[in-house]
Amino acid sequence: MKNNSLIKKIMVGIMTVVTVACAGRYSSVVTDGAAAVSEAAGRVVSINSCTIQGGDVVVNISASSIPGSDDGKYYLYADEVYQDGTVGDVVATADIAASTSLVFPLNFYQPGSNLSKKFLVAVKSGGVMQQVSDEHYITNPEAIATRTMARNDHGMKGILPNVADAATFHDLGVAQMVYNLYMGDIVGPSTDPSQPTVDFVYNGVPYQFNGAALAQYDGFVHWCQANNFQLTMTILNNKTEQAQDLIHPMSRDAHVCPGYAMNTKEDGGTQHLKAIASFLAQRYSGGAYGTVDNWVIGNEVNARTEWYYLNSANLELNVNEYAKAFRIFYNEIKAVNANARIYTSFDQEWNRKSNPGCFLSKEYLDRFNYYMVREGNVDWSLSFHPYNAPLYDPYAWKQQAQYVNTTLSTPYITMENVYILTDYMCQASMLSPTGRVRDISLTEIGFTSSFGEDAQAASLAYAYTMAENNPYISSFILFRETDDAHEMETNIAQGLKNLDGSHKKSYDFYKYLGTAGAGPYKEQASQIIGQNIDALVTNRTFLSRGGWGLND
Repeated sequence: MKNNSLIKKIMVGIMTVVTVACAGRYSSVVTDGAAAVSEAAGRVVSINSCTIQGGDVVVNISASSIPGSDDGKYYLYADEVYQDGTVGDVVATADIAASTSLVFPLNFYQPGSNLSKKFLVAVKSGGVMQQVSDEHYITNPEAIATRTMARNDHGMKGILPNVADAATFHDLGVAQMVYNLYMGDIVGPSTDPSQPTVDFVYNGVPYQFNGAALAQYDGFVHWCQANNFQLTMTILNNKTEQAQDLIHPMSRDAHVCPGYAMNTKEDGGTQHLKAIASFLAQRYSGGAYGTVDNWVIGNEVNARTEWYYLNSANLELNVNEYAKAFRIFYNEIKAVNANARIYTSFDQEWNRKSNPGCFLSKEYLDRFNYYMVREGNVDWSLSFHPYNAPLYDPYAWKQQAQYVNTTLSTPYITMENVYILTDYMCQASMLSPTGRVRDISLTEIGFTSSFGEDAQAASLAYAYTMAENNPYISSFILFRETDDAHEMETNIAQGLKNLDGSHKKSYDFYKYLGTAGAGPYKEQASQIIGQNIDALVTNRTFLSRGGWGLND
């Protein structure tokens, strides 16, 4: 979530009305694609697949031309994520041919496990090993999952709770919860004798987890399970004494923020990340505590200085390091629960930076997808936060022309033009390995009541209608149940409740949206907006304004 003070104050102007035409209701209108995916390293050998088969890993390769070598052999290297080139272990060899397969043991949960390593092909030329393929990861970790749980998909309406108040959330008809897990808090020995240290052995190495810190998460996961709430857990990398090895070396300066880049640069931190991912997946895939269906790896990772800090403004470096961490969590979690979904996370700053130290979400998404496709496409999912621009703008249905439009170059993606994002994800270059559009979850969304409860309620009704009519959006999760006093200082009052717990107008709106009783509330919202909500959504009618006032 961005600090709205960084966004310029808007100028007053004149509202314009534009109706956006498209060939299909949610067909792709984007043609340029993530062009970076077509980039090639120019290496003559391609790793066509890298999959688990039984207790082995099978790597199928082909060559566009036969590489010269001293001994006529291919060498398959297994590198840790922080290694580059022919520096890891040789795990298999084969005679050089136009196409062949190399097979080696997975060694799952054993010293030297290959589950989260990357692989490359080399030949010996002039007595020196030469890399002749790009790197490639295992792409089917779910093949060995032994704790696969049925997903609890039963509705898109969600919320970030203040307290575990099941009665309120059942009253609202909420189906989903989102919760933040801080890695730095759960590692190391317990600080409370009544909640002893939890010992965990990963690949033969012992690790400790703080039983007192875990108790908070254990209780919440169990509560969600008991009350039939699907749970999305966002993993944040915070700094603590016990978690110093989890912080990337380029994140260990004096900068302060809630989340830091994960350590994919050193062996100790990398192995610790693997252990944490495996531990969390095992602990929260059925059993005594319940199940986390969805895992978000980092929050708004394009917001470098705010949520995924790395002391470098180099986009390529930042994305590369994040993609390595994502691979670790993807493979380790899916190897336990095949049905878990693993999400990356971006904010609404599609083509405009409110903070010059951050990256544009579109450019970061493109490069992330490039690495995922190049190094072995997997079924990753997308978490997106389409807040209004600026955050304190109260009118979701009529955003400001300088910030929001209907083209791919729009500065921001908000609920008014969220179809720009979903259309973009329909491109062939963005699809999952099975050719499906990736799951898109709106894990943070909210609208302020600082300029009137009518505007908040109408914005909520409009936004929810946009989401439920978009076949690619699976979750609509409100960021606030209750207002936050600090946020209110900057005109951000996104809760359904006031500070004293009393209900705002938006409470009943949210309660009935998505139900048979939604009609009267959508009618009220239509009167506030001045146009029929369903028609606005169905026709993709785009309203924009140049200024601040409701009537501008």
